[in-house]
Amino acid sequence: MAQVVLDGVTKVYADGTEAVSDLGLSIDDGEFMVFVGPSGCGKTTALRMVAGLEDISGGTISIGDRVVNDVPSKDRDVAMVFQNYALYPHLKVYDNMAFGLRLRKEDKKEIDRRVRHAAEILGLEEYLDRKPKNLSGGQRQRVAMGRAIVREPRAFLMDEPLSNLDAKLRVQMRAEIAGLQDDLGVTTIYVTHDQTEAMTMGDRVAVIKKGRLQQVDEPQVLYDHPVNLFVAGFIGSPAMNMVEAQLQREGDALRISFGSETLALDPGMVAARPGLGSFEGKTVIVGIRPEDIEDAAIHSDSPGDRRLRTRVTLREALGSEVLVHFTVDVPPVLTDDTRELARDAGAAELQAGKHEGRSTFVARLSPRSEARERADIELAVDTSRMHFFDPDTGSRIEGAA
Repeated sequence: MAQVVLDGVTKVYADGTEAVSDLGLSIDDGEFMVFVGPSGCGKTTALRMVAGLEDISGGTISIGDRVVNDVPSKDRDVAMVFQNYALYPHLKVYDNMAFGLRLRKEDKKEIDRRVRHAAEILGLEEYLDRKPKNLSGGQRQRVAMGRAIVREPRAFLMDEPLSNLDAKLRVQMRAEIAGLQDDLGVTTIYVTHDQTEAMTMGDRVAVIKKGRLQQVDEPQVLYDHPVNLFVAGFIGSPAMNMVEAQLQREGDALRISFGSETLALDPGMVAARPGLGSFEGKTVIVGIRPEDIEDAAIHSDSPGDRRLRTRVTLREALGSEVLVHFTVDVPPVLTDDTRELARDAGAAELQAGKHEGRSTFVARLSPRSEARERADIELAVDTSRMHFFDPDTGSRIEGAA
């Protein structure tokens, strides 16, 4: 096991494209670190530089107490698990798992011990004599994991290893990989585009946008305290609702107004965010998580000045919850961050800044809600859990003014 440190790591390709820019990150010994971000954000490039499969344009990478910038991949003592499994189709499972050890000319008895031990951990004992074509996708991924485990490396590097599996199997394999890593205690860097994978698997998560690290922290901290609009919009499903609003003071209370709606802010939340004081009378970007909006009909004790009155445009009943879509008479928030989020989501109209002057919001309601499509509804908003961002910088508003 080993600590992995990236210090000012940069990757610039021959055509001038900067894939990774000044990436600084320290991954603790035995930690499960997840790199997450949109396609093309540089997370896989960063992983490949740690593995030695990509040259570094600037900065240093250390594994343990050794700088490995000029160390060949085979000598870095790391094991990589790829998206496409990268198994040899003509070799049996046993031989696939043993292949790297044989290249290193390990003792035959030691190879056999390691392979059979890994097979026992992964539930592959009965498949050792099969070839990859006779295995399911999940079994192939276990073989790829086994090949990494038998090397007993200082670090595991995993590049979207579950993306080829169906949804149900992905959930199962997420739990298995996280449990396995916890048992083995091996430092692990895991790359994914799926923020649900990131949130459920990582000890810490590094959010990357256009080659730059946006925030790194424990999953719940990212969710509760995103440092900017990009992190706020990328982490969470359904995504955070965002709207430009006017911050106004009425007596001792602060309110936000957008379109025809006005909501009173929770006094405790305002006290905890003294930075809001400098935005009185100005525009702020407000973020509201879908789960912080509920059907007022089943929350009759919610204050009347913290409610939205709207019409349901789409209702999605998911059994344990109901997702309700509705619109507000305010254009979508269009910044560099939100356009990048729209690009990742494939929302071409928002990328181009085209809209009809209305924003679509999503509320996550209790299954007890009687909300119906094309019917009016009153929604209670928990303003104590709102997020606020500077419209000029996209940064979170929280600290002292």
